[in-house]
Amino acid sequence: MQITRLATPPLKQLATGLRFPEGPVWMGDGSIVLVEIEAKRLTRIGPGGEKSTVATMSGGPNGAARGPDGMIYVTNNGGFSWRETPHGLFPVAQPDDYSGGRIERVDPATGKIETLYTSCNGRGLRGPNDLVIDAHGDFYFTDLGKTRPHEIDRAGVYYAKRDGSHIVQVAGPTLTANGCSLSPDGKALYFVETESARLWAVDLDGPGVPRRVAPPASPNGARFVAQCGGTYQRFDSMAVDAEGNICVATLMTGGISVISPDGSSLRFIPLPDIMTTNLCFGGPGLGTAYVTLSAGGRLVSFDWKAAVGSVGLKLNDGLA
Repeated sequence: MQITRLATPPLKQLATGLRFPEGPVWMGDGSIVLVEIEAKRLTRIGPGGEKSTVATMSGGPNGAARGPDGMIYVTNNGGFSWRETPHGLFPVAQPDDYSGGRIERVDPATGKIETLYTSCNGRGLRGPNDLVIDAHGDFYFTDLGKTRPHEIDRAGVYYAKRDGSHIVQVAGPTLTANGCSLSPDGKALYFVETESARLWAVDLDGPGVPRRVAPPASPNGARFVAQCGGTYQRFDSMAVDAEGNICVATLMTGGISVISPDGSSLRFIPLPDIMTTNLCFGGPGLGTAYVTLSAGGRLVSFDWKAAVGSVGLKLNDGLA
């Protein structure tokens, strides 16, 4: 893999004092809705940086996406234990008050929360992490699992109807499946594993219908795309740009890894937080990247088009 390290772009600070922000969602009106995992809430950041609570949530709201119906779909990991350090706030492991993984729908106008899924085929969801809406208004999501002192769950990647009527696993078992996004043509679902820093793709023959890769070529039914090595780093959540690049928030090295669809090249954008956890695109022409710097509790933005030469991919979010 050819690796190019880019310069840190000029950053605009939009909000501070957030309690481990993740799951940023561009709302089309200049505001960003995101989760604060440790604070257990869904928060709106206005164009001027003003903060307001959309909903107070139990467990651990982890990822969010706007559906074409205007609702916010949230992956809830059931909660973390936390450690405050001189470097910021960090999630640790499964807490004593762990409440089980689930998928929830939030009405941003009223804050009403509905639980859509808590299990798949009788097996409870462990730590749902990220999700992406497809062209039909339904969604794929990852389950990171939960970590305990001497064990870790192997979970998977799932497809679910937004009305709560159907859920199926499309890849797995996986080791800490985290971010997920769809290719521009919707024919491939990308996901990463945090601990292995591997990028995988599930080729789709229809909504929720995977073209599985048999072992030993794949341990989880997905197609291998890329792995980052050479230094200790971990993959978190992601977005795809209009050129089809997979843009992965990268932990420990702190920044965004921009990986070509064939996995042959990577451009790395360093950012000032080792817990750079997620990004979304918004603004005029989707040319701005909004990034959660989670250990330090910040939301920042920068000119993605100037930094990378592309713009964000239009999502299935019902926005014009």
